[in-house]
Amino acid sequence: GLYDMAGNVSEWVSDWFGNYDRNLATNPTGAEDGLKRVMRGGSWFYEDLWRMQVFHRAYADPIYRTYALGFRCAR
Repeated sequence: GLYDMAGNVSEWVSDWFGNYDRNLATNPTGAEDGLKRVMRGGSWFYEDLWRMQVFHRAYADPIYRTYALGFRCAR
């Protein structure tokens, strides 16, 4: 399920940024490789309401750092 995906920080995910099949509703993946990594979820940092929603998808260089971006440890 989704837990704490809105209001804290946006999260890095393992996908490279790229187009994906929007018909795949369960765990769609992006490109096989690339230059930008995907960030998902909302963050307190954004003023725009649409960027605070759990389905927000953005991208950045893998070396990008900010206090409004983190990652989730999962097993």
